[in-house]
Amino acid sequence: MQSIRLAEAGDYPRIMEIWKSAVKATHYFLTEEDFNYFQEVIPRDYLPHLEVYLITENDQAEGFAAVAEGNLEMLFIHNDVRGKGFGRTLYEFMKEKTGLTKVDVNEQNPQAIGFYEKMGFRQTGRSEKDGSGKDYPIIHMTL
Repeated sequence: MQSIRLAEAGDYPRIMEIWKSAVKATHYFLTEEDFNYFQEVIPRDYLPHLEVYLITENDQAEGFAAVAEGNLEMLFIHNDVRGKGFGRTLYEFMKEKTGLTKVDVNEQNPQAIGFYEKMGFRQTGRSEKDGSGKDYPIIHMTL
């Protein structure tokens, strides 16, 4: 049975396992250097400043998401359970809980763009660099 709960600092190691699994499956465009950079800064600089929610099944976290100022900052599902409804369930929970209206998606991640289009988002803009100033174009999407 799936449930969703607020994450705590003790959940960070599992959150990062989920992140690694999801990113290796979908972010083939990341350099190893940038992968290592994000792996370091996410638990240190991002997670402590966000309300992060975990979706669990049988007490095992399988995905996480966070919203800030109406923007879905992160939604990652462990690769072992992708395609089983965890992403949709977590997205719908976050939308209801936070009233999110925007998401930024890596242009080189067509699976994510397609997912958000299915959730009702449409493309409204593009940036050449990501939020960290790295050369990964971002598609801005809005409900």
